[in-house]
Amino acid sequence: MSNRDFNLLWGSQCLSDLGSAVSTIAIPLLVLAVTHSPVQAGLVGTLAALTRLVVRLPSGVLADRVNRRRAMLTCDAVRLLGYAGLGVTLLAGRVSLTAIIAVAVLDAACGTLFSTSEHAALRNIVPADQLTTAVARNEARSYGVSLAGPPLGGLLFSAAQSLPFLGNAVSYLASMLGVALIRTPLQEPRTEPPAGHATAMAEGLRFVAGNAFLRAVLVIAAPLNFAITGILFTVIVTLQRHGTAPAVIGVAETILGAGGLLGALAAPALQRALSTAALIRLICWAAAALLATSALLTTSLAAAIPLGVAVFLGPACNAALFGYQAAITPDRLQGRVVSVILLAAMSAAAAAPILSGVLVSWWGSAPAILFFALTVAGSAIAATFSGGLRDLPAPAAATAL
Repeated sequence: MSNRDFNLLWGSQCLSDLGSAVSTIAIPLLVLAVTHSPVQAGLVGTLAALTRLVVRLPSGVLADRVNRRRAMLTCDAVRLLGYAGLGVTLLAGRVSLTAIIAVAVLDAACGTLFSTSEHAALRNIVPADQLTTAVARNEARSYGVSLAGPPLGGLLFSAAQSLPFLGNAVSYLASMLGVALIRTPLQEPRTEPPAGHATAMAEGLRFVAGNAFLRAVLVIAAPLNFAITGILFTVIVTLQRHGTAPAVIGVAETILGAGGLLGALAAPALQRALSTAALIRLICWAAAALLATSALLTTSLAAAIPLGVAVFLGPACNAALFGYQAAITPDRLQGRVVSVILLAAMSAAAAAPILSGVLVSWWGSAPAILFFALTVAGSAIAATFSGGLRDLPAPAAATAL
């Protein structure tokens, strides 16, 4: 069955996400070209990451309180103007570090609100029996863009420094058109006046804390993101220590991106074959075993292969978790619930590289990888015995979108 509105949103966000991926690689390249300082290049990336963490929960509140379509269009308009302005200043030869930081921070804040609003609106666009398939397709979009965006960004930047940013501005225009053409309302009518910001945020936190399934999502999603990020960083550091060429090290991330893309394509078949609870438990235990296997291969690029297989299982797990979350969460709370879950997962992943560096320095690469694998084993144990996953109804058969 064809779902016009979902396909319209998905297609426009493919272009928008590609533009974002292009800019993500081009921003540090631009800072290096302007300042010749790796520290300042890293600072811009850190400020953008911190912005995403800081605005995550407020974005959830806004996605539930304001008109989601209007919020998404506003976010795209702000980002379009920001990147178009950056491109124009580059053409004029007047770019400054302050301007680059401002655009990066605005992009991070608006991107967080847009993605939260998009996820919150999914249940209004997609019928319940298509939710897991829709999440899987969004996962495929994300991994596909992560493979294509960085090399394209480097190519465009080499041709002309302004091209990645002007191209990203055009991608936001495509996103605005896609969102504007969606016929379905992106939220249910609100019958009660909105509560205060703090009260609304607390309501979202209480809903997650009071739901056994959502509590299970927290103890599964956060350790998985934490472990995969930490092990990838450990593998990269170890390969660098052994004198592996940077181009070869880059293949490790390509392996992960390819694994995720293939996993997203296979996710609907896995969802049809297993119940939600069985699928999540199987993926957690398989991921723990695969990540532990990487500890045996730390001195070669082969260490990324078990990690890539674990990432292959990730989209099916995310589709099951977030598809079911969207189905059981009232529309008025969608933004706040997803923002709580994503904040937990992102915070854990953000801490992983630092901890990885400490563990590699203290214990070495193999024990560091085993530590991260053990955190996933903890998730697997939680998934096995969690009351929130026990006796979940089997998902409806996946329907083509």
